[in-house]
Amino acid sequence: MAELPWYVVLQYAGRDFAGWQLQPAERTVQGEVERVLARLAGAAVRAHAAGRTDAGVHALGQVISFTLPRAWDAAELTRALNALLPHDVWVADARPAPAGFHARKDATARRYRYVLGCDPASASPFRRPYEWALQRAVDAGALEAGAHAFLGEHDFRGLSAVGQIKPHYRCRITRAEWTERPHAEGYIFTVEADRFLHRMVRFMVALMVDVALGRRAPGDIPRMLAAEQNADASPPAPPEGLFLESVQYPHLAKGA
Repeated sequence: MAELPWYVVLQYAGRDFAGWQLQPAERTVQGEVERVLARLAGAAVRAHAAGRTDAGVHALGQVISFTLPRAWDAAELTRALNALLPHDVWVADARPAPAGFHARKDATARRYRYVLGCDPASASPFRRPYEWALQRAVDAGALEAGAHAFLGEHDFRGLSAVGQIKPHYRCRITRAEWTERPHAEGYIFTVEADRFLHRMVRFMVALMVDVALGRRAPGDIPRMLAAEQNADASPPAPPEGLFLESVQYPHLAKGA
């Protein structure tokens, strides 16, 4: 029987994962998903993700693709996956996809959010796993000015992890903005681009926060965008505050 392609939206809490991608002797989201898919299919199934989130990074709208060797009803497959997946992974949506659909290759944009906690309560065990518990006031104007500086197309070699061999390092940022959270809890950074490099969002956030704390000059942002390596970058922001929020596939009707 021909294998049928699927478009699936995952949510997961990254705290107890070594990231999305399979790693020897490590618990990964891909490993958990493929374990369940193999059980449903009776054979090994490879799942592809729109973005390879790092250890500790969360997802609200990670999209994955795979094929299964039998016809499933979408509701039936959703129920089966959620019954077998661990408590920190959840299928929000599952739909049949067009032939050849690939979650990473077919995506045209990805959106991330980063949650920054500026009040003392950000250290609460009910908040710390899902935000950067900075517990300090920052200059909101400096944050917003920094976000604005990232808009457009730039080379992000100076604000990404080393060791990446890619044809190019340019990313086109179409949205970058900070919004204030209620009750003076801090801020949320939303960024959308055609592609992201490894740890790029966390490097961006760390640089903006350092400028907003007066640790670095505003001019360091364009300087780091012009840099060819990350030796002078601020250490990346903690993974706990980062969420893959959504992935865009305009050519698919209603996302699939």
